[in-house]
Amino acid sequence: MALERLDKILASQNIGSRKEVGLMIRKGRVTVNGAVATRPELKADAEQDAIAVEGRELAGSRFIYLMMNKPKGVLSASRDTRAETVVDLVPQEWRRRGLFPAGRLDKDTEGLLILTNDGDFAHKMLSPKKKVEKIYDAVLDLPIDSQDILAFSVGVKMKDFEALPAKLSVLPPELADAKLTPLQRQVRVCIHEGKFHQVKRMFMARGKTVLALRRVQIGSLKLDPNLSPGEVRQMAAKEILAVFT
Repeated sequence: MALERLDKILASQNIGSRKEVGLMIRKGRVTVNGAVATRPELKADAEQDAIAVEGRELAGSRFIYLMMNKPKGVLSASRDTRAETVVDLVPQEWRRRGLFPAGRLDKDTEGLLILTNDGDFAHKMLSPKKKVEKIYDAVLDLPIDSQDILAFSVGVKMKDFEALPAKLSVLPPELADAKLTPLQRQVRVCIHEGKFHQVKRMFMARGKTVLALRRVQIGSLKLDPNLSPGEVRQMAAKEILAVFT
């Protein structure tokens, strides 16, 4: 059991600040397993105990994991005073204090994005040492060739860093858009890191420009085809584990 202070659990669920939820607890508005709790310091297990505020049971555990089909034009950030962010697209019922995108996508990049308030999960997912694959589909201005594939496989060299070895291939015909020709302009890239504009910069180093970019997979977790751009849903336990398999 992972026991934590009751006021900390409620604050992490975006019920209110520590001070606000502490007052709610002292007024008897919170129950744990059906019993009224009056002490903010009471220890409880967010994942195992039934915690309710004014009779309404908390939905979900202390940590939340969301899958989003990120649309173009939205910032991968928790908050921004000038532009819409991915967190702004999350329904209120799934908002949590500390919710953030785990691994950012550029503003004009779309596709699979995970949002969570679990920092350890995000660190593990993003660490190059863990070798979690991130798979992108891209449309280029020019076709790729065997030399591009070789360069990606050994690590593309750029001015400020050398990328880790990556996989580059032409997108299979059944996944490609027949309206775009030649097919060699539609490619799939698998990387194990995620530096700023990395995929775009790798192609730029090879003299090619990315016209469209979409992340389709992280580890074994694939983007849900039923999610329209901008839609989000909670991840099942097996999907959370799939990120690392």
